[in-house]
Amino acid sequence: MISRRLVLAGSMLAAFGFASAASAAEIPFTPEGFAAAQKAGKHVLVAVHATWCPICKQQIPILDKLSGEQKFKDMTIMRVDFDAQKPIVQGFGVQKQSTLIVFKGEKELGRTTGDTKADSIEQLLAKGI
Repeated sequence: MISRRLVLAGSMLAAFGFASAASAAEIPFTPEGFAAAQKAGKHVLVAVHATWCPICKQQIPILDKLSGEQKFKDMTIMRVDFDAQKPIVQGFGVQKQSTLIVFKGEKELGRTTGDTKADSIEQLLAKGI
């Protein structure tokens, strides 16, 4: 019985991994990576988060769902750790965790802080396409 459950769980994880492969790329934030994405004219979401933040935790499934949609497939998501990457947080002029900033190339197109509504987050992301 346990082995069947493990096989089923493994199949479910494999299916999820396959489905998520088509979603937007999430990469760790580095100044070099961000500059390269900007120079390439990419659609970039900078998500400033903290692991302890309840609002950030609510944003994660929304961003995961939206990034899996076809219209956002070319978006790059760069996550900035609010606590561990203070110079970067300050460089973006961010005051609070749960801040989402959308760029197209070198131009900032919009930002929001503390938003947990899927519709408004989707509207923000759509500014970059």
